[in-house]
Amino acid sequence: MEKPEQLALIVVDVLSDYEHPDADRLVESSEEAVPRIASLVEAARERDVLTVYVNDNFQDWTLDRRTLLERVTAGPHRRLVEPLAPRDDVAFVLKGRHSIFWETSLEFLLRQHGVERLVLCGQVTEQCILYSALDAHIRQFAVTVAHDACASIHRDLAEAALRLMELNMHARIATGDEALDPAPARAR
Repeated sequence: MEKPEQLALIVVDVLSDYEHPDADRLVESSEEAVPRIASLVEAARERDVLTVYVNDNFQDWTLDRRTLLERVTAGPHRRLVEPLAPRDDVAFVLKGRHSIFWETSLEFLLRQHGVERLVLCGQVTEQCILYSALDAHIRQFAVTVAHDACASIHRDLAEAALRLMELNMHARIATGDEALDPAPARAR
């Protein structure tokens, strides 16, 4: 009997203050993605899937989960943050750049849990999701991207990024409803 694949849900950069030049576009996309991300997080909790929030630190290395949450829920877009606020029993990692792996403890955490496949959701498809998928691929993790549980700034670039992840990184592109299901076997 084959052992079940160990997977982790990685929720990327959803704790945002939306204060940057492209924020209007991201807010519009996030309004669609947030309910799907929240649903995916809940499904992972129900299935006892390791869930890790990895979030930008806004170049403030003094941030912690509580302080970051206070900061991003104090702004005008709290409705996009509050449904995704991580529970206290969920792992939380800060990052300083685009990739979830760059200079973080995430790989060590995943290896401790025997994780083989990552399910990525969050922000922004054509930036942090793309770079994180590449770094996961390089580290020999299988990758699934829950495309409808990802927000983008530029839809055309997000579509191109999804295609790149699928072709170049062999990422599985799935809906949030499908993302936690076992990955289908690849044709040889």
